[in-house]
Amino acid sequence: MATPKTPVEPPRRRRIGVLTSGGDAPGMNGAVRAVVRMAIHSGCEAYAIHEGYEGLVNGGNMIRQVHWEDVRGWLSRGGTLIGSARCAAFRERSGRLRAARNMVLRGIDALVVCGGDGSLTGADVFRAEWPGLLRELVATGELTEAQTRPYQVLNIVGLVGSIDNDMSSTDATIGCYSSLTRICDAVDDVFDTASSHQRGFVIEVMGRHCGWLALMAAISTGADWLFIPEMPPRDGWEDDMCSIITKNRKERGKRRTIVIVAEGAQDRNLKKISSYAVKDILSTRLGLDTRVTVLGHTQRGGPACAYDRWLSTLQGVEAVKAILDTTPTAPSPVITIRENKIERTSLMDAVRLTKEVSARIEAKDFETAMNMRDAEFKEYHRAYLNTATPEHPKMALPEGKRMRVAIVHVGAPAGGMNPATRAAVAYCLTRGHTPLAIHNGFPGLCRHHADKPVGSVREVEWLESDNWVNEGGSEIGTNRGLPSEDMETTAWCFEHYRFDALFVVGGFEAFTAVSQLRRARDKYPAFRIPLIVLPATISNNVPGTEYSLGSDTCLNTLITFCDAIRQSASSSRRRVFVVETQGGQSGYIATIAGLAVGATAVYIPEEGIDIQTLSRDIEFLRHNFAHDKGANRAGKLILRNECASSTYTTQVIADMFMEEAKGRFESRAAVPGHFQQGGKPSPMDRVRALRMGIKCMQHIESYAGMSPDEIAADPRSAAVIGVKGSQVLFSPMGGPDGLEAKETDWERRRPKTEFWLELQQLVNTLSGRPTQGTGAEEHPGEGWGCYEST
Repeated sequence: MATPKTPVEPPRRRRIGVLTSGGDAPGMNGAVRAVVRMAIHSGCEAYAIHEGYEGLVNGGNMIRQVHWEDVRGWLSRGGTLIGSARCAAFRERSGRLRAARNMVLRGIDALVVCGGDGSLTGADVFRAEWPGLLRELVATGELTEAQTRPYQVLNIVGLVGSIDNDMSSTDATIGCYSSLTRICDAVDDVFDTASSHQRGFVIEVMGRHCGWLALMAAISTGADWLFIPEMPPRDGWEDDMCSIITKNRKERGKRRTIVIVAEGAQDRNLKKISSYAVKDILSTRLGLDTRVTVLGHTQRGGPACAYDRWLSTLQGVEAVKAILDTTPTAPSPVITIRENKIERTSLMDAVRLTKEVSARIEAKDFETAMNMRDAEFKEYHRAYLNTATPEHPKMALPEGKRMRVAIVHVGAPAGGMNPATRAAVAYCLTRGHTPLAIHNGFPGLCRHHADKPVGSVREVEWLESDNWVNEGGSEIGTNRGLPSEDMETTAWCFEHYRFDALFVVGGFEAFTAVSQLRRARDKYPAFRIPLIVLPATISNNVPGTEYSLGSDTCLNTLITFCDAIRQSASSSRRRVFVVETQGGQSGYIATIAGLAVGATAVYIPEEGIDIQTLSRDIEFLRHNFAHDKGANRAGKLILRNECASSTYTTQVIADMFMEEAKGRFESRAAVPGHFQQGGKPSPMDRVRALRMGIKCMQHIESYAGMSPDEIAADPRSAAVIGVKGSQVLFSPMGGPDGLEAKETDWERRRPKTEFWLELQQLVNTLSGRPTQGTGAEEHPGEGWGCYEST
């Protein structure tokens, strides 16, 4: 007789807890949503710990299992829906002992903590004490050894949620760009009043120990003066500030005055500089009608911007991967971002560096404090000082090294073109160069040459360009025309106007234009000058960069449109909107917007559309609406790039969905069109325009004094500035290894390798959309009911 087999218990499913702690920040809900859905997708269970560490200590109903559909619609919600609270009990060992007991009873042995440095420090202390806490719980009889045996290791992963962007080792924290957007919106709104009455405004922004918000707001709004805690003004700053503001108003004709003050602003003796003290100085010394605006907690409110939505999503996904990868002895990681690359960094190293910055400030070692901020911070601060006013006698170059720099916009308008031009003009004036604007692109240059002088090339004054700081579109005009349409006249104009360098701002047409000029150098010596491209296009399809100016502005405009559409869809019973996005032959905008709005599906040119895909998505939607557990009023979005298919247009897809829905749901088409190109540039596009514009001018400047033949022989004299991974660099266009030969898909007008394509699968993962078959076999035992979109 055979011995009966002992039934094998299925392996325990990993349980991952997620909590938000400290001050709330826009994007926290997106992080929680990503952690929950990625955990479920990875075969784990997800638990939300409400009210931060307080929920961990008190347990009970404050620790709840979260299912797929529970986080639907969270991307567009501000604050934190699982709550945050200060918890004095968790600072004590007794409180952490209770928290450990609650976690073991719930079977949770991994935590994702989204908060500031204090919250993350507490999490790491908790992990270090974990073995001792378990032993103590067993020794006191609160838990048995059998209960604690499966949970001997606690994994902690940190996500930095902070509007101040005060964590070292990362370029951005979840919520910081949303907060900056609120600030810029507020300052933009007072521009008209300030100009109308020639009034001054002192704007106080958050930042008790970190001046990131204040610095980026000053750059984004063209503020006249700035106060941040890391770099207090030198003694006698009152006279300096009044001198600059007087010069800007009386000598240069500036009608508005904006001063940005971080709440932690102080002088070099650590004495607080209040916004009202600054206002009194301007009023009494200059007789300037000055008002104070303290933005306060409005900076925390509202939905997350596009950047914070996709950042929190990518970091939440990476946090779950880190938990599943982490070994018992590895240090706790915090998920960070460098330029365009998501990374894992030692949590305690990041916290230690952050606290060291505050210590350096307290010790009045301000230079070290500036150096210890992220690499961008000091660079941005120097760039702001160099462009806030054009007069820096010590920075002016000798006459022999001063250049005539031509600036031209090529291609469709994009947010950031004007701020980039403003930065270039200000830097040129500071160094003694002559900035020359070419109006209406290359056709404008050729159409208005010397035989028909209509002023297509003219010097740009500081005051004129200073007003472009928050203007969308292109104030000098842009055009898709290329030099090849009249190369002879283009070369004549270069010689006639004595261009020493050309700064081209634009999209794929700008890239093509510089390629044509570079290849014509042998025939036309006038083109043997530095030719630099700063990518600016909503399509983000320029070889040599992962980020183009204007793409962030477009994404923010698009998610605003999609949020409004979803509200309409949710107000109607069971409705799907198919939204058409721009982007040409690149699906970047559609994919990133899909991540940011929680789209059910995204159709892009790189993948195309076929009848099997549409049939599978129709069945997926039918199933969702039939098994949505009473939440059938939630609207759904599908994004379709304008060039995804010439047959399956946006309207055709919407009509097919309506026809095949069999009464389960309705379908509508929505086309925002050129709405995506308009509006004021986003703060990210403004600050990056300044940084990239100045880097381009510095690169151009490096060729001053070189002969035309020496310039032409250098591959980097015709180059594209761009973000690649965690670096900003200049990539040469020509040569066997240059962008033209190695990285450009000329037929489809996009790079051969598109870094974001892997994110397309993530859209499907987080929406639960099946990508082959019926989808049921992909999630055994779960079924479609647990994989709802948005």
